[in-house]
Amino acid sequence: MHPDTTTPSTPEPPRRHLRLTDSEAAAQARQIIADAYRPVPQVPTSYRDTAPLPTYGTTPPVAQPDTRVVPGWAAGTAVAGIGVGSACVGVGCGIWLACQGFSAVTLTSVLFVTLPIAALASVVAAIAAAARSFKATHNETHHHYAGPVTQQTTSQTSHTRGLIAHTRNDLRH
Repeated sequence: MHPDTTTPSTPEPPRRHLRLTDSEAAAQARQIIADAYRPVPQVPTSYRDTAPLPTYGTTPPVAQPDTRVVPGWAAGTAVAGIGVGSACVGVGCGIWLACQGFSAVTLTSVLFVTLPIAALASVVAAIAAAARSFKATHNETHHHYAGPVTQQTTSQTSHTRGLIAHTRNDLRH
């Protein structure tokens, strides 16, 4: 028992009928309704700090323009892929619409019709990409160096063994 609780010297007789009086029932009903409609205290779930950010140094910010350049062959391949894909979808949808009137359309029959078209489109795209890459291989690059040349031959061998991997690197000149 807690030290601050007091025990009555004479116990109360047990109530046989635990019925509330009308005033007690009304008071308890008011308390239950008040508890149900009492707003729950809100706990903040986020915080936005509006203080200005600290600056470092006295240099003003410098504009950094975006100058990424996509090579022509990459853009051409992407456009060709999108074109072939949309053509295959269009042809497939056309075949699907044409086959809607037939009652015995199966997946096998649709595949027999659409697969040759898709194969032809992929072969055309592959040939176009190969032709583009063949054109790109004729670029010659000449490097002119001035100064002494040092040739360094280093051989590195790595062995990893064991249940818990342990790597030993042997570096030889």
